[in-house]
Amino acid sequence: MVGIIIGCLISFAFGCLLGSIAEKRGANVVLWAVLGAVFGPFAIPFVFLTKSNSKNNEHA
Repeated sequence: MVGIIIGCLISFAFGCLLGSIAEKRGANVVLWAVLGAVFGPFAIPFVFLTKSNSKNNEHA
């Protein structure tokens, strides 16, 4: 039971991480949050391979 809770917390953490990275890059936040929750650390390199929205990068 404890393992399931820890797994859910880790999935949630990766979902939040990928969602925030996607938001900074101007990508679809919901899509990347779900991908982060499902695939975990394996999704991180792919969020950086996607095109970033140039409108959001002007302020960075």
